[in-house]
Amino acid sequence: MSRRTRRPRPTDRRAPEAGCPCGLPADYAACCGRLHRGEAAATGPEELMRSRFSAFAVQDEAYLLRSWHPDTRPPAIAFDPDLRWRRLEILDSTDGGAFRNEGTVEFRAHYTAHGRPGELHENSRFTRREGAWVYVDGVVSDG
Repeated sequence: MSRRTRRPRPTDRRAPEAGCPCGLPADYAACCGRLHRGEAAATGPEELMRSRFSAFAVQDEAYLLRSWHPDTRPPAIAFDPDLRWRRLEILDSTDGGAFRNEGTVEFRAHYTAHGRPGELHENSRFTRREGAWVYVDGVVSDG
């Protein structure tokens, strides 16, 4: 009988030690980690946005591609080794309720790149596809 050793999943190698990167008051494993592992699905655009931010923070390419609409999804994601996603602010969200199929989330994502702070301000569009929420695209702005 052979013995299998558990190989670390992509989310394990950069998983945060305390708190979820999305900013909610829960640890990563119980918050966005359960979505990344496929144990749960996002219930709306805001939860999906938070889980995608966390996926960028822990460099979980598989989850990012899985949660991206196939019409706008890139073939791969190239993570910049000098970029660290630090904090997420949800500024506004629309629709996305149980009986809606589209929604938006406006957010500000804070990062450091090459040791310098920066932020990304985006208004993202989400849609429900085959019962699951997916990211469609977003408009990046300066303010």
